[in-house]
Amino acid sequence: MSLQDQLLKAGLIDDKKANKIRKTRNKQVRQKQKNKIETTNEAKLAVQQAQAGRTERDRQLNRQHKAEAERKAISAQVRQLVEMNRQSRDDGEISYSFTDGTLIKRITVTGTQLKQLGNGRLCIIKLDERYELIPTLVAEKIQLRDESTQILSNQPTETPDEDDPYADFQVPDDLMW
Repeated sequence: MSLQDQLLKAGLIDDKKANKIRKTRNKQVRQKQKNKIETTNEAKLAVQQAQAGRTERDRQLNRQHKAEAERKAISAQVRQLVEMNRQSRDDGEISYSFTDGTLIKRITVTGTQLKQLGNGRLCIIKLDERYELIPTLVAEKIQLRDESTQILSNQPTETPDEDDPYADFQVPDDLMW
């Protein structure tokens, strides 16, 4: 027998008081269970938020790693294109000046390479602090992959304009600055 039943038999409490105590006790038990559920829901929510944060961080790191891998692949492709298509400047006797940003740089080229640079058939590319001569078609492919590598690309000469007042005065090919 419970203590409440014993008190009822002894006549110390009546039925009303016993029912009231029973209801308040049941109410307290239900409230505790509800609080436990809310507490566990809050804990689960906190765990889910932490997991979502870790997942987002992992995605961000994966994007960074992927972008770095793409940069390395593009750099390797550019390097391979330049190495395969560069023109030899070993027997160059003419000094050709060009600008690299705000600096004026010089390389030695042959007479044929000088004409091709002037006509826009050859371009100057900077690769590992060296300057290389490559054909314009290859330079355009490199330009699509990486805009920062190309230094000098002359436009091919077009037919002179009919309204040009200086059409009779052609610039000599051997003019150097």
